[in-house]
Amino acid sequence: MPRNDSLEMGELTDTSYYILLSLVEAKHGYLIMKTIEAMTSNQFSIGPASMYTTIKKLLSAKLIKLCDEENDKKKTYVATDKGIELLKKEVQRRKEMIKHAEEILNRKGGL
Repeated sequence: MPRNDSLEMGELTDTSYYILLSLVEAKHGYLIMKTIEAMTSNQFSIGPASMYTTIKKLLSAKLIKLCDEENDKKKTYVATDKGIELLKKEVQRRKEMIKHAEEILNRKGGL
């Protein structure tokens, strides 16, 4: 059975989620990685290869865009309105996932 691309299904992988979240404000690649590490207290990190592969997918899906910054040699990206909307939906989806897990685990005395 072929693996569905999560973006095509309107869902974000953890890597896509954190990259998109970090791009609510414009950033270049290295700063994206450092921002994700800082926001997660080094619990989640993304390497350059994975990050740029994901950035290509997010660009293709029009969830982020390349900023027009002529003076800066580094490519800078920012989330689009479409990306922000998907991010908001993803936050709600993940809240529901947590609610389901808490309900099940509470029944088993696990939380």
